[in-house]
Amino acid sequence: MEFESRITRLPIAVDETAGQRALEAAGWAGGDMARLLAGAAGSSPYLAGLIARESAWLEAAIASPLDGVVPGLLEAAAAAEGDPSVALRVTKRRTALFTALADLAGVWPLEQVTGALTGLADTAVQLAWRHALQVEAARRKSVLEPEDVDDDLCGIFVLAMGKMGAGELNYSSDIDLIVLYDQDRWPERDPHELRSSLVRATRAAAQIVGENTAEGYVFRTDLRLRPDPSVTPVCLSMEAAERYYESLGRTWERAAHIKARVCAGDAAAGAGYLERLRPFIWRKHLDFAAIQDAHDMRLAIREHKGLYGDALEGRDLKLGRGGIREIEFFTQTRQIIAGGRDPELRVRGTVEGLARLAEKGWVGSEEAVQLAQDYRAHRELEHRIQMVNDQQTHALPKDAAGIERVARLAGEGDTAAFRAGLTARLERVAKLAEGFFAPGSKRSPQDGPEWSESAREVIGRWKGYPALRSQRAVELFTRIRPELMAQLGRAPRPEEALLAFDGFLRGLPAGVQIFSLFASNPQLLGLIVDICASAPELAEYLSRNAGVLDAVIGGDFFADWPGVEVLAEALREEMARAGDYEGKLDTARRWAKEWHFRIGVHLLRGHADALVAGEQYALLAEAVLRAVFPVVEAEHAARHGAAPGRGAVVLGMGSLGAGWLNARSDLDLIVIYDSAGVEASEGKRPLTAGAWYARLTKALVTALTALMAEGRLYEVDMRLRPSGNAGPVATSIGAFAAYQREEAWTWEHLALTRARVICGAAALAEEVEAVRCEVLAARRDRAKLLGDVAEMRARIFEAKGTGGGLEAKIGPGRMQDIELVAQAAALLAGAPDRRLDPQLAAAGDWLGAAGAERLAETYALMRKVQGCARLLTEGPLEAEALGEGAEALLARETGEPDGPALVARMEEAAAEAAELIETALGSAEGDG
Repeated sequence: MEFESRITRLPIAVDETAGQRALEAAGWAGGDMARLLAGAAGSSPYLAGLIARESAWLEAAIASPLDGVVPGLLEAAAAAEGDPSVALRVTKRRTALFTALADLAGVWPLEQVTGALTGLADTAVQLAWRHALQVEAARRKSVLEPEDVDDDLCGIFVLAMGKMGAGELNYSSDIDLIVLYDQDRWPERDPHELRSSLVRATRAAAQIVGENTAEGYVFRTDLRLRPDPSVTPVCLSMEAAERYYESLGRTWERAAHIKARVCAGDAAAGAGYLERLRPFIWRKHLDFAAIQDAHDMRLAIREHKGLYGDALEGRDLKLGRGGIREIEFFTQTRQIIAGGRDPELRVRGTVEGLARLAEKGWVGSEEAVQLAQDYRAHRELEHRIQMVNDQQTHALPKDAAGIERVARLAGEGDTAAFRAGLTARLERVAKLAEGFFAPGSKRSPQDGPEWSESAREVIGRWKGYPALRSQRAVELFTRIRPELMAQLGRAPRPEEALLAFDGFLRGLPAGVQIFSLFASNPQLLGLIVDICASAPELAEYLSRNAGVLDAVIGGDFFADWPGVEVLAEALREEMARAGDYEGKLDTARRWAKEWHFRIGVHLLRGHADALVAGEQYALLAEAVLRAVFPVVEAEHAARHGAAPGRGAVVLGMGSLGAGWLNARSDLDLIVIYDSAGVEASEGKRPLTAGAWYARLTKALVTALTALMAEGRLYEVDMRLRPSGNAGPVATSIGAFAAYQREEAWTWEHLALTRARVICGAAALAEEVEAVRCEVLAARRDRAKLLGDVAEMRARIFEAKGTGGGLEAKIGPGRMQDIELVAQAAALLAGAPDRRLDPQLAAAGDWLGAAGAERLAETYALMRKVQGCARLLTEGPLEAEALGEGAEALLARETGEPDGPALVARMEEAAAEAAELIETALGSAEGDG
């Protein structure tokens, strides 16, 4: 027999007489099967009674294919006609006996045992509700008709919660259900009468499942997890439930819904309901406030139930210290924290949840494996406790004899070893759980400076800030304050850092989430203090966008740069998971802000220098465009039909095209399309080809620049398109080529030296690049070109000034001046390279190799200064007003010890560069 061949362990009889009686009732059993029945009956009065009552059925079941026994029982119950009450109780009895033996003998792992019990519960609920609705529909005054009743249960769907939802029912579990109905299923029926009918049917169904009759019971049924159970009916509309959770839902209800599953009734309505509830269950930001909620819940349960104490006798294996609930809370709370950002964490099972958390770095691998082993061992012991007398209990027996009985049922002949192993397991789980929920916070004393009177005034006004308006926020801030003040006190200029933190705190609209984040991740306090000490404006930005700190906890924040392809694909996946168009754009904003913040922090902390950070800002913008443009195009096509012709490309100009941006750069873009002779789109609201692409361009600009809930992506400048602001917002490839060949001004050809297709139709991108290379390769009058460049330099200086100080971009010999010369060199040489160094090298005959190298060095210095400056502030950087952190950042990047020394070096380098440029332009014009 398959069953007997798979026996790996055996229970031991405490009462050998009871075991012998079981063998007399099951005279057909021999060998290990006989020992299994004797051990089970000899330590469990409940199993002894089942073996005596169901011996004949058990003999046939044991001889059957192992995995077909429970499904066969459920099929038989479903096939029974009329009231299913008796059939379900017989099925429950036999399922309980078979699963207990398979469990005790090690024939089935825990997951198969709990899966079988859950399958029975699902079948019982479906059959009970269907029968109750049939009875209700047969009532003369019912709003339901008999033909209305089908497997969809008249629009009712039943949510299995807790262990039933996760497929983890224990041996003598009750079942937690929420019963809802689709209020739109019967629009022609009176809504009040309909609800009354469904409520009556639900009460009757719960009685079918839960009532204890002469045949026993199926499952004790609890309907109290529904919204506000003291005032709501046992069956309520999903609309009412949604309103409740949107406005009043609590953390424990979110945790409960992690395991929610439609177990009976209208599966489609139930799936839609759970999808609409997803934002309530899974917050889009990391939700560390859930940790404190879960910790408070643990303590409240212990206080209410009197569960403190470490003695084994009477100890609650589920709710007590180190018990099952500790592991479930540990797992579910971390899922709640991160599941809004990572859908792969949204699993129902506890063991599976631990494995996913370990894969994602939220739990250590060894820790997850150990907790999973301990969870399985706890659950198996819970089953043995319940098998003794079929009691819904989680408490160990209150006397030594009772614990010995449980040990024997578990197959352990040495009670002392059993007790020692169990004690060690409980302590191990308790230690891990306490470390997560109430970490030993060895806070530093307030060892900062003796704060000045003005600093104490700043600290004193914190209590009036919005972030500290709630008692919960105050409690959390009190926990982190000692370490915060100590770190601020250790900053190079403590009061400067304190003022910057004050700006951060003042700007926070609320504090619970961010303070919970800091309390759970103390390393973030160090990052905040670093930012406050170095870049006060970045700290103020953080107060408005605190969600970006989620990314720091994600595990790979300080990993190597992933590359533009990986970034674009990651954003595409994130946007695909969002709902509507607006949701996708908000997702892009949140995602881009996090990566933008990451680049800035890497620069601030020295993980990347300013030149590398500039390249990363440009690659980030490219990834955003690659992901967002197709979404905008698809939304536009849904309204006006597919793109007429070959589609469009987005051309990056200026710094984006050259591959280097700073923290505050806007994007210079041109959209070029090819209608390929197609006059108009085909769709609900067709447009001519020109209008189609013009509106697409405007939609793209709006998608990038519109201020939404998550802010904006980028500012966009389209003045570099043909004819500037006077020209159409989208340009056909034919018009673009003709304009560049015949009408473009010198400055437009100079701009073309840095143009690069960022995204769009691949074939058209190749054609645009071919046009660019053709235009660049055309022969030019050197004297005229360089004369134009000299005139442009003069106009720029007249309009924008001549710079000076820490100004890196504007002025003779600074960034814009050197870029102009490099573009002229590329144009004269017909060189397609967009990077500055190769462009300068192309001017060898009139600039000279040494001159080109010197300009490149000066440009790199200026670019480093600008990269740091734009991270630190939106306005001009003043050498005399540099904070300690800003000075340290610039010193690391440039090698100059302070602001005045850096200004002196920049002035000297710019003067030398300006002289080189003027000499080269003059001599080249003369040569021409």
